[in-house]
Amino acid sequence: MTTTTANNWHEANQQYLMAALEVVREGLERYKKSIEENGSEKGEINAEASIANKKLQQAADQLTAPSALDTLTEIFSLSNFEKNILLVCAGMELDSSYADLCGSIQNVKRNYPTFSLALAAFPDAHWDALTPDAALRYWRLINISEGGLITTASLRIDERILHYLVGIQQMDERLMGIIEPIFLTDNLVTSHCNLVDRLIKIWTHKNVEISSSIIHLCGEDVNTQRNIAATACDTLGSNLYAISTHLLPVNHTELYELMRLLEREMILSSSALFIDCNEKYTNDSARLSIITQFCKHFKGTLIIGSRKRIDFLQQSMIIFDVKNPTSDEQYTVWKNVLGNQITRMNGNLNAVISQFNMSSRTIRSAGSVLVGKLTTTELEEEEKSKVPLNILWDVCRELTRPQLGSLAQRLEPSATWDDLILPDYQKQTLKEIAIHLCQRAKVYGKWGFADKSSRGLGISALFTGESGTGKTMASEVLAKELHLDLYRIDLSQVVNKYIGETEKNLSLVFDEAEKGGAILLFDEADALFGKRSDVRDSHDRYANIEVSYLLQRIESYRGLAILTTNMKSALDKAFLRRIRFVVQFPFPDSAQRAEIWQRIFPSDTPTEGLDVNKLARLNLAGGNIRNIALKAAFYAADMGDSVRMGHLLKAAQREYSKIEKPLTGNETKGWI
Repeated sequence: MTTTTANNWHEANQQYLMAALEVVREGLERYKKSIEENGSEKGEINAEASIANKKLQQAADQLTAPSALDTLTEIFSLSNFEKNILLVCAGMELDSSYADLCGSIQNVKRNYPTFSLALAAFPDAHWDALTPDAALRYWRLINISEGGLITTASLRIDERILHYLVGIQQMDERLMGIIEPIFLTDNLVTSHCNLVDRLIKIWTHKNVEISSSIIHLCGEDVNTQRNIAATACDTLGSNLYAISTHLLPVNHTELYELMRLLEREMILSSSALFIDCNEKYTNDSARLSIITQFCKHFKGTLIIGSRKRIDFLQQSMIIFDVKNPTSDEQYTVWKNVLGNQITRMNGNLNAVISQFNMSSRTIRSAGSVLVGKLTTTELEEEEKSKVPLNILWDVCRELTRPQLGSLAQRLEPSATWDDLILPDYQKQTLKEIAIHLCQRAKVYGKWGFADKSSRGLGISALFTGESGTGKTMASEVLAKELHLDLYRIDLSQVVNKYIGETEKNLSLVFDEAEKGGAILLFDEADALFGKRSDVRDSHDRYANIEVSYLLQRIESYRGLAILTTNMKSALDKAFLRRIRFVVQFPFPDSAQRAEIWQRIFPSDTPTEGLDVNKLARLNLAGGNIRNIALKAAFYAADMGDSVRMGHLLKAAQREYSKIEKPLTGNETKGWI
């Protein structure tokens, strides 16, 4: 509808409404006259000979589309009697003569519409129009004053309905702040356009049961879910509104009142409703009950958006998994965002796509940040030394950084290969892990291994060895080498005594980390992944289920999952078979300990008279050696001195006491 046509319709609609009000007013006046003459006869409101009715017909001829009154009458299936009641209530707001007319018919004090007046004055009156289930009251088209008799209570048109009748689409103020319109924000990629086509086919299907089913969109990116739903609605000429589940009232009376207003609003605005089911509410039984009741009883086109599938709804649902764009689609989005800056990626953009599984919106954000950095003259000194690809890598890593709360701690890696004192075989294995991560895009993608099978594509490693032998440091070295975030998983927070909770925590960890392919470090993994027990009770059965779930997630995880343990023998052999790399971290021998001591102090630390061969006699792992070096540095700093053997002796005594191990004379012979 063009602007001119819309203006013409609004003007004609206004004339039609006023003519309809005049018809009803004329009928009331005729009824008043009949009472005064014989006290009983009803007036014929739609008498063909009336002047008002002729004006109504003339106004109808000027309409370019059905009037708001006729549309409202049709969508809510109003009888002629119900329509006349609604018009009288509208007349009270739009025609000042209505109040005096109502008062003169009933009495001066009762100068407002009532059911009693309507039943007496209007033809085709029927009592069931007064019931709560009838259209006028069910859809809240009119409001009845509280107290007194229902037949003599004052009737008032609902404000939203009044605006609608005069041709104004104004959302009910009671819904403001509860629902929000969803507008198209991004151009959809091909795979998402295909989902839009499937939605449209469902909504336009001739089978009523299918077309009225609830649509459930599942995926990590809520923005994409909304955009898919909004595109489908827009194609069908509908609008889309969203409501978050935390805004649904817990009180059932309030819930059904809100539901009625929402249903009416969706009808009046030709809209569908998108329910944003935030993940954190799916563990709240009271909240789940409210969501279930809402979805079960809501009458209208309903779309549910959530990260995970919601299993509690016992009704017809059609589920679509909304995945991030494919690799090729992501490349196209990157190409459009970067423009001519894409040449500065030196053909290595696929490495970014392989590492960071990003939505179209996140790609656009990352691209905008990169273009801004590359075109500004105020780059930070640190960034000036970076190539554009590395700047983009850091931007993507920051945008996809997982939010794991208390379940994990992000470690800032500082160790390098030179800091890692290990036998050559172990070092070479760690470098193979790095190669697998760097080359997975080529092997899985271009060379087709991912098409052969989706199983076993995750890169996993088990680091075994005594505490302090370098397992965590090796994880840091890999993270620094690959420019990836490293998260140490707090197993005390992940493992839960309540059945099923550990699996939910693991799901959250992997789902969040999946966005950027962060390195996950499960310290002391035998606490969770030890030998599976014989099934003696339900807890044993669920413990085994949790281990199986972990294996499944590790095998499909896009990043690197590292498990560390002090006791390799405590792990299930079936579990070990599904780990790609196993690295044994041996206790350092004397030569390796000397090398650790040689490198333990930063170049800025003042030292004097240190003998690494004597220090290497301390039969300790690298972690304990670092503790001793740090303590000695504090002793020296407090004395205003360089780090000497005496400081190290005192620090060694403290460390041995802490680990409850005797410090022998042979170990410290000749130190001072």
